[in-house]
Amino acid sequence: MTLLLLAHFMIVTAFTVRILLRDDLSPPARLAWFIILAVVPYVGSGLYFLFGEVDLGHHAEKRHKQVFDEIRPQAGVIFGDSGGCEALIDPYYQSAFRYASSINGFFPMAGNQAELMADERATNAAMIADIDRAQSHVHVLYYIWLTDGTGTEVAQALMRASKRGVTCRAMADGLGSRALIRSPLWTQMKEAGVQVAVTLPLNRPILTLLTSRIDLRNHRKITVIDGEITYCGSRNCADPEFLPKARFGPWVDIMLRFQGPVVAQNQLLFISDWMQATGEAFDPGALKVECLSPGFPAHAIGDGPTERNGATPQLFSSLFNCAQSTITLTTPYFVPDATVLDALCAAAHRGVRVTLIFPQKNDSWIVAAASRGYYRRLLSSGCHIHEFKAGLLHAKTLTIDDKVTLIGSSNLDLRSFDLNYENNVLLQDARITQAVCDRQAGYIAQSDPVLLEAVRTWPRHERIWHNVIATIGPVL
Repeated sequence: MTLLLLAHFMIVTAFTVRILLRDDLSPPARLAWFIILAVVPYVGSGLYFLFGEVDLGHHAEKRHKQVFDEIRPQAGVIFGDSGGCEALIDPYYQSAFRYASSINGFFPMAGNQAELMADERATNAAMIADIDRAQSHVHVLYYIWLTDGTGTEVAQALMRASKRGVTCRAMADGLGSRALIRSPLWTQMKEAGVQVAVTLPLNRPILTLLTSRIDLRNHRKITVIDGEITYCGSRNCADPEFLPKARFGPWVDIMLRFQGPVVAQNQLLFISDWMQATGEAFDPGALKVECLSPGFPAHAIGDGPTERNGATPQLFSSLFNCAQSTITLTTPYFVPDATVLDALCAAAHRGVRVTLIFPQKNDSWIVAAASRGYYRRLLSSGCHIHEFKAGLLHAKTLTIDDKVTLIGSSNLDLRSFDLNYENNVLLQDARITQAVCDRQAGYIAQSDPVLLEAVRTWPRHERIWHNVIATIGPVL
């Protein structure tokens, strides 16, 4: 018994000291880990060992720096310059665009055009048509790439393009696309001449567990065709029915088809990931900058565990703080940190109409519970919450004042904030923002409003459950 108590004391003490030594950990996250260690010390110690630290390792961070040091001298014009914020962006939003530019160096550039895709089927049809017209190259990267109808159609389009001499590079995340990577379809793509790569592979799981985290993922969704067209939004390469989790379907996504300089910036994100996954040198031949007229200012944003800590929540907060009249946000996973939560509530308190749209039925029960733990404070601050009931609302959109749009792969949870590689596009354009606002209004029309009076009547056991999960939200 004495030895057992001593072992218990040493384990808890060791992990407590480790948590206290971490300067990068927020006080709420530190407190959440202390609670877990106190309540379930052995399980908590194991969880902290597996999932407690966001670290891809020194080699990955060094390689990330090398990649961008290699890219930047040969692609400086694609990054843009700081004058773009002042010259192109409304003064109200310049600070947020400047902050976004600080994450990985892309500044807003004029001359972009975009089209909002009607739905998931229309997105796939347009994308395949673009691939079938490709003359030079096609680059694709997906977190989840299934072997269903959509996944197979995209793979077949890449194989057709490769056979007619188009350079095709396809990259998939080692966890999210593991079924495809092990499938005959992946082999067929390679045999057809498609260059394939796995980002963050799981071929050495023990080493990954010992030196990093197995749930550090590449969550990006990037498609670039001939350096002239790129798609950005929430859609993975999968049918909306999403058979692995069909009972939550359909998955409702949103995508924009872009042309203009933002295509080259998205291309650089893909190339940087490709270089890190394959070790290949930078090939500037795929880069092209084409400004269209008329066109709007936009820039790509790439975040991930090799960028500075807290970049994504600070970006969202900067955008919320710029809003003058409206903020409308859709996200499937809402577990904000204090920075984001305070910025949303502050915006509502100063008279901005804040509208939040979440799925009514979530594929993650723990995220659903944590999200509802924030409802009372948000509603008390004057925010409006709607729960989408026509499937799993997977769209990640933010519109501000009918002028500014952020669209891409980032959710408002810890995974997107600290763990995943993400890609987004931030733009200023009334027409495209209005189109996204209209889509958001369509989501609201298929939603139930959540009222403060109803939240106050939730049973005590339900409120306790939500608040317990929200308490450990900083480590989810």
